[in-house]
Amino acid sequence: MTVTSIPGVQDELQERVEAGMTAVAARMDEVVDHHDPFIAEASGHLARAGGKRFRPLLTLLASEVGSGWDEKVVDAAVGVELTHLASLYHDDVMDEADLRRGVESANSRYGNSTAILIGDLLFGTASSVVAGLGAEAVRIQADTFVRLCAGQIRDDRQTGVVADPHEAVAAYLSILADKTGSLIATAARYGAMFGGCDPETVGTLTAYAEQLGIVFQLADDVLDVASDADDSGKTPGADLREGKATLPVLYARTSSDPADERLLTLTRGPIEDPDELAEALTLLRAHPAMQQARDHTLRVAAEARTLLDGLPEGPAVDALRALVDGVAARSS
Repeated sequence: MTVTSIPGVQDELQERVEAGMTAVAARMDEVVDHHDPFIAEASGHLARAGGKRFRPLLTLLASEVGSGWDEKVVDAAVGVELTHLASLYHDDVMDEADLRRGVESANSRYGNSTAILIGDLLFGTASSVVAGLGAEAVRIQADTFVRLCAGQIRDDRQTGVVADPHEAVAAYLSILADKTGSLIATAARYGAMFGGCDPETVGTLTAYAEQLGIVFQLADDVLDVASDADDSGKTPGADLREGKATLPVLYARTSSDPADERLLTLTRGPIEDPDELAEALTLLRAHPAMQQARDHTLRVAAEARTLLDGLPEGPAVDALRALVDGVAARSS
């Protein structure tokens, strides 16, 4: 995702943010480089594949609510993006993924052990970069890392069918707040902090970004069902294959229609058979649960937008409103 993909962004803001993204890319290349050619190549594998660079973009936009980006904001954006990249190396091992960002996944290319170790190396690199920003930034990074890992553990340990569907949805959204929302919240928090915003504004942008992170993951969950590999750059149905109940599945489980018995049976646990996975995708794509999940995504997006209402109007706040709309639209 680039600033040009956000509708209505003013030219001056666009130019500043694009310059900031260029600075982030250069700094990432610098800190990811390594004297060992193999480590340098493996560390940069997913970064070179592209991706949305959503978190650095958010850091820069949040800084523009204040005085704008500088070297500290750039380093904060780099620290957040490296943390995200590191988590992807680990995710691909856990998911046994074949593709990531349209290229061979790290675990497929280098093996599980190396992929895990490269992820650890990138976490260490992120911490080193953040350490230059001061003790408070280090504490935030550590707290974020704990939440991210806790959310991933809780997500990985989803088991069985919860009797109360509302309880299941609430528990799932709590997982997403930790697993995805925490790092995206930190991206905005750093941008606001080092962009010179007052504490109240920092708090508002942090809360907004955590909701934005939930929207981001909910949209990804819908795409995991609705899209194919050519569109998403990832193998579709990964969550179904692992037996993870994302929002479309949780809404499907509220159905009492006997015609849904086959879908509910298939999605009760991991789906190892490729034919059964294809069948589950076909059934779920046609189910009303998909629209329910999309509607829920839009409701969370509206909540995120509302959090911005107390901020002074300006191009950066307008861009943040448009950003959450654009993220939510990915589920459509």
